[in-house]
Amino acid sequence: MSERPTALERYSWSDALTARDLGREWRKLRINSLIIGGTILLLIVILAAICAPLLTPYDPIAMNLSEAFLPPLSPGHALGTDNFGRDIWSRIVYGARMDLQIAFLAVLFPFAFGSLMGVITGYFGGKVDLVFMRVVDVLMAFPFLILVIAIMSLLGTGMKNFYIAIGVVGWIAYARLVRGETLATRNLEYVQAATVVGCQERRIVLRHVLPNCIQPALIYVFTGMVLAVMTGATLSFLGLGVQPPTPEWGAMIAEGRQFLLMAWWMPTLPGVALLIVGVALSLIGDGLSERR
Repeated sequence: MSERPTALERYSWSDALTARDLGREWRKLRINSLIIGGTILLLIVILAAICAPLLTPYDPIAMNLSEAFLPPLSPGHALGTDNFGRDIWSRIVYGARMDLQIAFLAVLFPFAFGSLMGVITGYFGGKVDLVFMRVVDVLMAFPFLILVIAIMSLLGTGMKNFYIAIGVVGWIAYARLVRGETLATRNLEYVQAATVVGCQERRIVLRHVLPNCIQPALIYVFTGMVLAVMTGATLSFLGLGVQPPTPEWGAMIAEGRQFLLMAWWMPTLPGVALLIVGVALSLIGDGLSERR
């Protein structure tokens, strides 16, 4: 009689392939879940900001001292009121407009300028690259937030100066990412082929190298948006960003911190709104980075 096959003999290549395929499908499902979940959260916030006049009947800056410090779930004020009687829900919804504006606008110049500098210095190298890296090393020696605060202290408060400060500092990360990808790409076959057929260097950089090196920078945009929102909230908390009575989550936290023990909802609820936006953008960024 023949002996019964062992477990190792019964395990066929088809079983191995099946297990590998299941692992691959599970990874795709997890990545897609991250992207879809983050996108849904972000869309909810964007729709709330767009439809703010329809979602609340109150003016976000109108004061009503007779209704000050109403707790959440009070009649007519689902999230309560602040020390001036302003509706917290209204201020959070209208504040989403400012924070989303910061998230999107604060990454445009750093992304465009940093990507362009990274591909130019990475492709041409030489003294240009040497000077570029020394500038980057100097700027990288300072923490991002400290450098932004220092620039804001010199320029003064206001959103215009905030965008200038973010632009001066924020391009570094994009430039480093794109430069590294360019160094790995410039000697590949399709770049060499474009050089052999006589393409101009400008065309090679913009049409062949940059589109193939930009993906890491695009993924980092979502991390940059989170950083921009948190930086804007921090500067508003310190009195350097958005100025009262304009609704902005960081400024709301700063106004409510002195009333934390008697009106916990004033600083807490805007902080929750910041957390939701940060989580949404982080989920999208994580999903895209794993999908790469």
